[in-house]
Amino acid sequence: MLKTLHYLEYVPPNNSLEISSLPVVVLLHGLFGSSDNLSVIRRHLQTQFRVINMDLPDHGQSPHSLHFSFEDYAQQVILTLSKMNIGKASIIGHSLGGKVAMWIAFQQAALIQKLIILDIAPVAYQHRHQNVIDGLTAVPLSDIRSRKEAQQFMAKFIADAGTQAFLLKSLYEQNGKWNWRFNLHVLSRDYERLIDWPLNKQVIYNNETLFIKGENSDYILSDYQGEIRAQFPQAKAKLVKAGHWLHAEKPLLVNTLITKHLLGT
Repeated sequence: MLKTLHYLEYVPPNNSLEISSLPVVVLLHGLFGSSDNLSVIRRHLQTQFRVINMDLPDHGQSPHSLHFSFEDYAQQVILTLSKMNIGKASIIGHSLGGKVAMWIAFQQAALIQKLIILDIAPVAYQHRHQNVIDGLTAVPLSDIRSRKEAQQFMAKFIADAGTQAFLLKSLYEQNGKWNWRFNLHVLSRDYERLIDWPLNKQVIYNNETLFIKGENSDYILSDYQGEIRAQFPQAKAKLVKAGHWLHAEKPLLVNTLITKHLLGT
């Protein structure tokens, strides 16, 4: 059964307008993350927009699923917005959140005001997170006493300190027991599903879409241009000199590009 998702809502400070009259922007984060990952974008946009910073299913404080499904993920975002009486919204998605955003556009195009995809393409990807999955599953949650201990186990598989820190944000302690906020069991078991793209060339979204690519990232390759154009005929692309976490590395530029597209300037 589909469930509503956890979200945090932000409006411009000292706002004198009815909340329902403000343009809505929905932020969708990437794999193993949470709504907090896109805070740099949220802080910038909330000066002009009503921003809904949402935890994807199986992430953050949103409900866990029995299996991974792009369709279910998209429908749960749509359901949550419906429960909020939001009938039109701009959606910004990074990585896995970008794929979910694209699926929403295919399923319910009328909901989308503007669509912005951060460093992901509508294609099937090769397996690239095995070291992360191995590092996460290596942490003995019932035995550790601190994030520092968890990091020591993860470091045997994940060398990058930034990646370790990112993942550890989702590790929490409650009543003396440590747990991951994301649904590691389902995300690791169904990993092949979440790197796939079943809609490839089957559905076309005919409205304008902005793709922002990290120049140093390999998530959007020149080989994917044909796939993007086939599914998003009105796609526009911007390049940022950054890696996959382009919004964290180049926040000013990414926020500027996002704002210009949202405002149509």
